[in-house]
Amino acid sequence: MNKYLKNAVAFGSAAALSLSAVTPMLTTTSNLAATVAAVDDGNDDWLHAEGSRLYDMNGNEVWLTGANWFGLNCNEAVPHYLWSADMDDVLEEVADRGINIIRFPISTELIVSWMNGKPNPVNSFSANADPAFTINPDCVEADGKTLKNSMEIFDILMGKCKKYGIKAFIDIHSPHTDNSGHNYNLWYGKAGVTTDVWIDSLVWLADKYKNDDTLLAYDLKNEPHGKGQEGADAAKWDGSTDENNWAYAATKCAEAILDVNPNALILVEGVEQSLSGAQAGDYWGIPDRRDNSPYIGAWWGGNFRGAREYPIVPKQGTSQIVYSPHDYGPSVYAQTWFDKDFTEQTLLDDYWYDTWAYINAENIGPELIGEWGGHMDGKENQKWMTLLRDYMINHHINHTFWCLNTNSGDTGGLWDGLGFQQGSGTSIKWNEPKYELFEEALWQTSVSGKYIGLDHQIPLGINGTGLSLSEYYSNYALSEGSNLDGGKKGGSTGGTVTTSKPVVTTTTTTTTTDAPSSNTTTTVTTTASTTVTTTTTTSVEDTTVTTPSQQVTAKKLAGDSNCDGEVNMADAVLIMQYIANPSKYGLSGTSDTRITEQGIANADCDGSNNGVTNADALAIQQYMLKLITELK
Repeated sequence: MNKYLKNAVAFGSAAALSLSAVTPMLTTTSNLAATVAAVDDGNDDWLHAEGSRLYDMNGNEVWLTGANWFGLNCNEAVPHYLWSADMDDVLEEVADRGINIIRFPISTELIVSWMNGKPNPVNSFSANADPAFTINPDCVEADGKTLKNSMEIFDILMGKCKKYGIKAFIDIHSPHTDNSGHNYNLWYGKAGVTTDVWIDSLVWLADKYKNDDTLLAYDLKNEPHGKGQEGADAAKWDGSTDENNWAYAATKCAEAILDVNPNALILVEGVEQSLSGAQAGDYWGIPDRRDNSPYIGAWWGGNFRGAREYPIVPKQGTSQIVYSPHDYGPSVYAQTWFDKDFTEQTLLDDYWYDTWAYINAENIGPELIGEWGGHMDGKENQKWMTLLRDYMINHHINHTFWCLNTNSGDTGGLWDGLGFQQGSGTSIKWNEPKYELFEEALWQTSVSGKYIGLDHQIPLGINGTGLSLSEYYSNYALSEGSNLDGGKKGGSTGGTVTTSKPVVTTTTTTTTTDAPSSNTTTTVTTTASTTVTTTTTTSVEDTTVTTPSQQVTAKKLAGDSNCDGEVNMADAVLIMQYIANPSKYGLSGTSDTRITEQGIANADCDGSNNGVTNADALAIQQYMLKLITELK
């Protein structure tokens, strides 16, 4: 978004997983590139959360490190600069520079036009310097004269992201199409967008892309905000069912999306102000007070104080929920926590910890800072960017930098300019000092500095600087590791896949965390996964082998691929793992959770009796969603 002054302090200041039949995980970039078209059909890269971390289907930890590219939220209805830059050139360079995910701001109004079969036109290409459409010929019909519509161009954009190993997510930047729409408080109330329309449009898009893991996530609304004294016109976070209660609306929307795609990540931002209850009888909408204000302020989208008491818990469980604060430095607004020689510790004490950082620190959920960035001033703003960058690296916080665009007024961009010349393509002038600061927070191997993508099959970029996720965990994770958590070696650190409706076991322990005071003792609540693997150890010719408990039954339990006596999401995931990586999850595989003979018999459950295929995993999810009544 083109940000304007952001005032955030209290007194008027600042459906189914249609699993793909893919080949075993590959180990070389050349092999990966050669077989991409054959092996990657969009369903092996979905992610899930456990505690504060995100994992892939194999239980390997991942780190989303990317940037924003706005324009779909604006009148142009496409990412900006496609009038003067080739889409392929841009995405190739973005990938080669290590950005593994892009956040695309968009308006609900635009998605509604797609949903209604009347996509809004693109208002940028022909009005600029390319009347013959020589820059992005893929975006023109066969006649060479007719520009494709905004939905068709978005589909092309997603296809090219896949081509270069980049993942994407959309952010509902405003209900209406408006280059300054982010200034509007709520997710409803403009351009005919109601809460129901907002939800319906996101469900439609999630259903459209449910079989394409390029579009990994949905950021439900950019920066819900407003001051408490605005009452019903401001976004709040509490336990009510009021329409302006963001926690309630976000939970409803998350449930609706997960009903059609239980594998999508759902990003939930914060609000601007929370009600502190400084005095008995305070309520949302009470006029502010000069002294002892009832409201605690934050950046727009940054305030998660209400989530302590009212976390986001959809009916499907919390395995797909990611909290997404926004955080900025003094160049955007001179907040009170910058009124000193601030350090990481003072920022934690004065703002970060109680506002958003506790979610990650106390293992409540993963976080993705959807916007951070600003001008390279050589002073306080640059100092703040460096402190936040290092905190995210050291504590596994996902992030998307604001922004790639040059035309963000109060932050600038990673780009300083773009141009196109026929025959030589697009030239991008990067703000190299800013990129250098940002680049340290991109996921990369610790010694060779290779950037790590989120696609199991397609390496990030094409110039050899990037890896696929499979290649990283096959060849680099144990030998040199990555900069995740400030430097870590190893493979799976989690990997228990949460079912769609988990039975949650809560335990309470006391531990010392990196809370605002280093000696603070904090009660930490963790949610344990429900999937349990039973193992038995047998001795074969003096060799101890650990194998999954066979639990062979006289009668097939259709769909129960992991033989635990139940049919749920974990069975669909095991089928996906078995198909994608039989050397690890097949009968003679290396994983303790590999499939068994009984599991294979159970897994063939779609009624075709043609062996275990992606259709069986799809049937399990359809059964879970009550779209079919039985498995066979």
